[in-house]
Amino acid sequence: MSHIPDDQLFSHSARVAGKVVVITGAANGIGKETALRFASYGARIVIGDRDLKNAKAVVEEIKKFGGSAICVKCDVVNYEDQIDLFELALKTHGSVDVVVPNAGVSELGAFQRMQFKNGRPVKPVMGTIEVNLYGALYTAHLGVHYLQQNKKEGDLKSLVFIGSVASWMGIPGGEMYSGSKHAILGVMRALHPILEMKGIRVACIHPFFADTAIVPTPVKLILAGIPLTPVPRVAGVILYAATDPDMSTSGSGYLLLDDGPVFMVQKEDFKEGVYKMIDNRANSVRAVLTGIHAWAWFFRDIWRISGSAIISLLIIVALSKVAWDNKELFENGLHSILDTMT
Repeated sequence: MSHIPDDQLFSHSARVAGKVVVITGAANGIGKETALRFASYGARIVIGDRDLKNAKAVVEEIKKFGGSAICVKCDVVNYEDQIDLFELALKTHGSVDVVVPNAGVSELGAFQRMQFKNGRPVKPVMGTIEVNLYGALYTAHLGVHYLQQNKKEGDLKSLVFIGSVASWMGIPGGEMYSGSKHAILGVMRALHPILEMKGIRVACIHPFFADTAIVPTPVKLILAGIPLTPVPRVAGVILYAATDPDMSTSGSGYLLLDDGPVFMVQKEDFKEGVYKMIDNRANSVRAVLTGIHAWAWFFRDIWRISGSAIISLLIIVALSKVAWDNKELFENGLHSILDTMT
C-alpha cells in the first residue's frame, strides 16, 4: 500500500485535455468538484443528473473559465436515461474516454424497522441499492461499451467507481449503504482482468465521510470533532486514478480515511488475512489443474454430469456409422422384401 502526496494527484492531468468525461451525479458534492477539476485541465464534461437546475449551473461555471460542458437530466435507475446520457456524449464529441459512476445516496429508509399494512409486513425501501448499485452497474455496463467506440491504440480509457470506507467495513444503521459499497468494490475487482485486456483502466475510490449533502446531519453531529475527508482531494484522486498511465496500477483501490494522505491499495494487497487464505486455497486448486490431473478431472466431471447421455450419443453414432457403411446391403435387402410383398 503506497502513499500518494497531494502534489502528485495531478501529475498526469495533461492526459485529459480534449478527452470526454461522462459523470453521473455531478450537480453537487464530489461529482461537481470532479467535473470542475477535469474541466480545468481541458476535459470535455458530460453530466447526467436528476437535479438538472444545479447541473446546468455547473455547466455554466465550467463555461465561464473557458471549459466545455453539457448536461442532460438523468435518473441513474432509469436505463433509458443513461443510454441518452452516453448517446449525447458520443454524438456531441465522437467518443467517451472516462466514465465516473458517481451518483449515490445515503441510507434511505430503515432496514431493521418493520412496518405493517393490514397486518402484513411492508416491503422495505430499497432506493439505496437501486441508486448506489443498480445505477452504478447501469453506468458501468454502458460505459464499457461506449469507451470502446472509436477507440484507438494508446487512447486514455478509464472507468472509476466511487466506493466508500463502507466498502471495507459495516456501518451500523447503514446496512443497504454498506452492502451497496461492498458490492461496488467487488464489481471493480471482477471487471479489472477483462478490462485490462481491452486497454481500459478501472479503479475504485474509497472516501471516509466527506462534507457533502449525502452525509445526513445527524451523522455529521456524531462525527463532530473528527476530520472529514476534503472533497477537493477526493476529486483529485478520481482524476489521478483515471489518468495514471501505468496499467499495472489498474484494479487498485484508493483510500481516503480522514483528512490525511491518500493510500493506493494495489490489487495484490487485497489478498491479506482471510482473503489471503482463500486466495491460497484457490491457487492450490488451480495448481492441481495441470497436465494429466487436469484431463483426469475433466473427464471425471464430464462423465458425472452427462455420462448416460454420452453413452446414448455414442450408441446412436455407432449405429449410424454401421448403417452408412452398409447402405447398399440395407437397400438391396429392402428391395428384396418389397419384391416379395408384391
